[in-house]
Amino acid sequence: MAGFNTAISGIRAATTALDVTGNNIANASTTGFKSSRTEFADIYATAAIGSGASNVPGSGVLVSDIAQDFSGGNVQHTNNNLDLSINGSGFFQLDDGRGSVTYTRDGSFELDKDGFIVSKNGANLQGFGVDETGNRLPIGDLQVSQKESPPKATETMSLSFNINEASDSLALIVPYSRLESGSHTFSTTVGTFDSLGNEHSIRYDMVEQQPRKEVHTFDYDDTAGDTFTISGQALDSVADFTAGKIDAAPLLLLQAADPRILDVDFDSAAVPNTIKVTFKADSSEYGSLVNTDVLGVLTNETITYIDSNEQQYFNMTTNLFTGPVQFKIAGVAFNLDGTAPNLSSQEVADAVIAKETEIRDSNPNIESITFDPAANAPNGQLKITFKADSGDVNDTSALVEEIVGNFFAPGAPVTPDAVTQGDNSFQGVYRMYGYLNPLGQSPESLDLGKLADPSSNPSPPTEIAPILIKFNPSNGILTSINGNVVPTGVGATVPKIIIRNADPADPSTTITLDIAGTTQFADEQIVKAQGQDGYGKGDLTGVSFTGTGDMVATFSNNQSVTLGIVAVATFENQAGLQPSGNTQWQATFVSGEPVLNPPGSGLNGSLRSSALESSNVDLSAELVALIEAQRNFQASSKTLETLNTVTQNILQI
Repeated sequence: MAGFNTAISGIRAATTALDVTGNNIANASTTGFKSSRTEFADIYATAAIGSGASNVPGSGVLVSDIAQDFSGGNVQHTNNNLDLSINGSGFFQLDDGRGSVTYTRDGSFELDKDGFIVSKNGANLQGFGVDETGNRLPIGDLQVSQKESPPKATETMSLSFNINEASDSLALIVPYSRLESGSHTFSTTVGTFDSLGNEHSIRYDMVEQQPRKEVHTFDYDDTAGDTFTISGQALDSVADFTAGKIDAAPLLLLQAADPRILDVDFDSAAVPNTIKVTFKADSSEYGSLVNTDVLGVLTNETITYIDSNEQQYFNMTTNLFTGPVQFKIAGVAFNLDGTAPNLSSQEVADAVIAKETEIRDSNPNIESITFDPAANAPNGQLKITFKADSGDVNDTSALVEEIVGNFFAPGAPVTPDAVTQGDNSFQGVYRMYGYLNPLGQSPESLDLGKLADPSSNPSPPTEIAPILIKFNPSNGILTSINGNVVPTGVGATVPKIIIRNADPADPSTTITLDIAGTTQFADEQIVKAQGQDGYGKGDLTGVSFTGTGDMVATFSNNQSVTLGIVAVATFENQAGLQPSGNTQWQATFVSGEPVLNPPGSGLNGSLRSSALESSNVDLSAELVALIEAQRNFQASSKTLETLNTVTQNILQI
């Protein structure tokens, strides 16, 4: 009777279903476990020839497949960065080093003694290596190969600050001194590192240029010759000067060689004769004036300072005015009567000074009016001083107009008898100094890239000295950095400052300083932003993973480095994977070869760190399946029992 085999096949199928269900229930708490279900198929015996197949009762049941459910399980968060889960499709690839490559969803990894990322059974997690530029390398064992972060010398630095435009440069202590806080306008310090990882600091002092001009005075020995050399440019005291003033053509040549120079004077009446070289107001305390005369024509240099205000001098024509005196200064009229009594030049000057406020209101560029009775003796001299911000004004700026009395000289307007040229180039200009370890036992002045002072002799391209930082005085925006113009276009690159000798361990190291965003506004002096790219040695403090699979090592010096990228394997038919235990699968011919890519690329799931994927077993469904399998087993057993009874009855006939 075929029914016996049919009943036995049912018992076998039900037993397999019980085994599968029991296995699912047993692994309900196994990390990364995927549940299975039993699939059945009926059995029919058919003949190759003949008919009546539709009347065949059937030969029982068989287990056609034990199908795995690869749907994701719930994610449990942990405190271990090495616990990984895949949010989506894909498997971790493991290699035990003995030729066995398996795949798993169990991401409970750990570090072995050699720093490799391994599973609980010691298989190595596979991933892509990366080179120093971040390019992917071939698949291999992921390893924390870098246990410390080597130091890096500071090579780039950014610093942005605001200098209060309202600060008074005349309040600064002169000359500038690193040790005197009252001699600089603004100061800030930035930490740096040398190539050995030692920490240092660099202090930057900003000193606003005052409205004054620097005068270099030399004794001139004409017996040694008529020519002398300043800033590499040869001058002739006879051919290049007229009435003690340098002529325009040689002055232009000299200024081309040394842009700091404003004017040169030759005083042949002084004993000994003198040569005076005047710097522009923006170049005070900005390097030295190089005199390279081998014959000693210029000697005994002294440095003094004069105001940068323009001053116009008007000589009185007489010391006694005996009639009407009428003139105008800046449009302010004066009508004086010197008939009875007669007016002295002092009395006329007093009348002018009495209206000084009215004159300044009429011409706001005028700062003061004074009278010197000893000058142009015995008549005296009137001096009109202009504000320093006015710069170089023309000879008629005071608009002194002679009307009656020949007070100054005939003509309207009156030409000054002498003029000290004004210079407002100091506006918005700061000297910038740099010091390495300013509070240490051996502070060092830094080479910020100032070009060496002009000279006819070969000299180094740069020298240890301050550089000039210039702002537009009308809007407080940077206009020039160390002689390099700051572009105004959108997205333009601000010139950088190259700092030398800032690394005691490696003198060849330079620091590129970017001060973009620095301003001169009438607001508090603050550092708006600062940073640098150096750091000291660091020890490994942890390993973490990003959503795209980057394995990032972090160090105690706040640095991090990507050591590799976790590989995620996908298959054309993941249902064809063969379970191999330890919640792992092996690729088969049915599953196809694995396709390896980083997490998050293509259809790959993203990576989660400090998280594990739980089993996807549904206990409620499994308990129902357990009841169904038990029912099927009992029913098939009853069929077998019934067939046995029938057989016994037949034997008793």
